[in-house]
Amino acid sequence: MREFVLHHYLFIKALHVIAVIAWMSGMFYLPRLFVYHAQTAPGTPEYERFTTMERKLLKIIMNPAVVAVWILGLVMAWSMDYWPLHWFQAKLTLVGAMTWAHHSYALWAKDFARGRNTRTERFYRIWNEVPTVLMIAIVILVIVKPF
Repeated sequence: MREFVLHHYLFIKALHVIAVIAWMSGMFYLPRLFVYHAQTAPGTPEYERFTTMERKLLKIIMNPAVVAVWILGLVMAWSMDYWPLHWFQAKLTLVGAMTWAHHSYALWAKDFARGRNTRTERFYRIWNEVPTVLMIAIVILVIVKPF
Protein backbone atom coordinates (compact mmCIF):
# COMPACT_ATOMS: atom_id res chain seq x y z
CA MET A 1 0.00 0.00 0.00
CA ARG A 2 2.78 2.44 0.94
CA GLU A 3 4.48 1.80 -2.41
CA PHE A 4 1.23 2.53 -4.24
CA VAL A 5 0.82 5.81 -2.34
CA LEU A 6 4.42 6.85 -2.98
CA HIS A 7 4.04 6.03 -6.67
CA HIS A 8 0.88 8.17 -6.89
CA TYR A 9 1.98 10.81 -4.36
CA LEU A 10 1.74 13.80 -6.71
CA PHE A 11 -1.75 12.81 -7.83
CA ILE A 12 -2.83 12.40 -4.19
CA LYS A 13 -1.25 15.77 -3.37
CA ALA A 14 -3.08 17.42 -6.29
CA LEU A 15 -6.42 16.01 -5.08
CA HIS A 16 -5.59 17.22 -1.56
CA VAL A 17 -4.94 20.76 -2.83
CA ILE A 18 -8.18 20.70 -4.87
CA ALA A 19 -10.10 19.62 -1.75
CA VAL A 20 -8.40 22.35 0.32
CA ILE A 21 -9.42 24.99 -2.24
CA ALA A 22 -13.04 23.78 -2.22
CA TRP A 23 -13.12 23.66 1.58
CA MET A 24 -11.53 27.08 2.01
CA SER A 25 -13.91 28.62 -0.53
CA GLY A 26 -16.77 27.50 1.68
CA MET A 27 -15.00 28.57 4.87
CA PHE A 28 -14.65 32.08 3.44
CA TYR A 29 -18.18 32.26 2.02
CA LEU A 30 -20.35 30.67 4.73
CA PRO A 31 -19.69 33.23 7.49
CA ARG A 32 -20.26 36.00 4.93
CA LEU A 33 -23.68 34.46 4.26
CA PHE A 34 -24.26 34.48 8.03
CA VAL A 35 -23.55 38.23 8.12
CA TYR A 36 -26.32 38.87 5.60
CA HIS A 37 -28.60 36.20 7.05
CA ALA A 38 -28.41 37.87 10.48
CA GLN A 39 -29.91 40.99 8.87
CA THR A 40 -33.10 39.17 7.79
CA ALA A 41 -36.20 38.18 9.72
CA PRO A 42 -37.08 34.48 10.24
CA GLY A 43 -39.88 33.27 8.01
CA THR A 44 -39.25 35.70 5.17
CA PRO A 45 -38.41 34.41 1.68
CA GLU A 46 -34.98 36.05 1.97
CA TYR A 47 -34.32 34.27 5.28
CA GLU A 48 -35.30 30.93 3.75
CA ARG A 49 -33.09 31.57 0.70
CA PHE A 50 -30.05 32.07 2.96
CA THR A 51 -30.95 28.91 4.90
CA THR A 52 -31.03 26.92 1.65
CA MET A 53 -27.75 28.42 0.41
CA GLU A 54 -25.99 27.63 3.69
CA ARG A 55 -27.31 24.07 3.82
CA LYS A 56 -26.27 23.32 0.23
CA LEU A 57 -22.84 24.91 0.67
CA LEU A 58 -22.19 22.69 3.69
CA LYS A 59 -23.63 19.45 2.35
CA ILE A 60 -22.51 19.63 -1.29
CA ILE A 61 -19.16 21.39 -1.08
CA MET A 62 -17.74 21.87 2.41
CA ASN A 63 -18.48 18.54 4.12
CA PRO A 64 -17.18 16.34 1.27
CA ALA A 65 -14.15 18.63 0.91
CA VAL A 66 -13.18 18.48 4.58
CA VAL A 67 -13.43 14.67 4.52
CA ALA A 68 -11.21 14.53 1.42
CA VAL A 69 -8.72 16.99 2.96
CA TRP A 70 -8.34 14.84 6.06
CA ILE A 71 -8.17 11.47 4.28
CA LEU A 72 -5.73 12.60 1.60
CA GLY A 73 -3.65 14.61 4.07
CA LEU A 74 -3.35 11.70 6.48
CA VAL A 75 -2.43 9.34 3.63
CA MET A 76 0.37 11.72 2.58
CA ALA A 77 1.55 12.14 6.18
CA TRP A 78 1.65 8.38 6.64
CA SER A 79 3.44 7.73 3.35
CA MET A 80 6.05 10.46 3.90
CA ASP A 81 6.40 9.86 7.67
CA TYR A 82 5.68 13.50 8.55
CA TRP A 83 4.50 12.71 12.10
CA PRO A 84 7.74 13.61 13.98
CA LEU A 85 8.27 16.88 12.09
CA HIS A 86 7.42 19.96 14.18
CA TRP A 87 6.09 22.02 11.25
CA PHE A 88 3.70 19.16 10.48
CA GLN A 89 2.55 18.88 14.09
CA ALA A 90 1.84 22.63 14.13
CA LYS A 91 0.02 22.36 10.77
CA LEU A 92 -2.06 19.45 12.04
CA THR A 93 -3.04 21.51 15.09
CA LEU A 94 -4.13 24.42 12.89
CA VAL A 95 -6.07 22.13 10.53
CA GLY A 96 -7.77 20.79 13.66
CA ALA A 97 -8.69 24.38 14.58
CA MET A 98 -10.03 24.94 11.05
CA THR A 99 -12.10 21.76 11.40
CA TRP A 100 -13.45 23.01 14.73
CA ALA A 101 -14.42 26.29 13.01
CA HIS A 102 -16.13 24.28 10.25
CA HIS A 103 -18.09 22.36 12.88
CA SER A 104 -19.06 25.62 14.59
CA TYR A 105 -20.25 27.04 11.27
CA ALA A 106 -22.39 23.95 10.71
CA LEU A 107 -23.99 24.37 14.14
CA TRP A 108 -24.65 28.06 13.46
CA ALA A 109 -26.25 27.18 10.13
CA LYS A 110 -28.57 24.82 12.02
CA ASP A 111 -29.44 27.65 14.41
CA PHE A 112 -30.44 29.80 11.43
CA ALA A 113 -32.42 26.92 9.90
CA ARG A 114 -34.40 26.58 13.14
CA GLY A 115 -34.95 30.34 13.35
CA ARG A 116 -32.88 30.46 16.56
CA ASN A 117 -29.91 32.59 15.68
CA THR A 118 -28.89 34.76 18.65
CA ARG A 119 -25.60 36.06 17.25
CA THR A 120 -25.05 39.47 15.75
CA GLU A 121 -23.89 40.48 12.31
CA ARG A 122 -20.68 41.75 13.97
CA PHE A 123 -20.03 38.32 15.52
CA TYR A 124 -20.13 36.74 12.07
CA ARG A 125 -17.95 39.50 10.58
CA ILE A 126 -15.25 38.65 13.12
CA TRP A 127 -15.58 34.91 12.49
CA ASN A 128 -15.31 35.57 8.78
CA GLU A 129 -11.62 36.39 9.36
CA VAL A 130 -10.72 33.24 11.33
CA PRO A 131 -10.27 30.92 8.32
CA THR A 132 -8.05 33.52 6.63
CA VAL A 133 -5.70 33.75 9.60
CA LEU A 134 -5.56 29.96 9.97
CA MET A 135 -4.99 29.48 6.22
CA ILE A 136 -2.10 31.95 6.17
CA ALA A 137 -0.39 30.16 9.05
CA ILE A 138 -0.99 26.71 7.50
CA VAL A 139 0.39 27.74 4.10
CA ILE A 140 3.49 29.26 5.70
CA LEU A 141 4.08 26.07 7.68
CA VAL A 142 3.71 23.86 4.58
CA ILE A 143 5.81 25.97 2.23
CA VAL A 144 8.48 27.43 4.55
CA LYS A 145 8.68 24.59 7.11
CA PRO A 146 10.16 27.04 9.65
CA PHE A 147 10.95 24.38 12.25
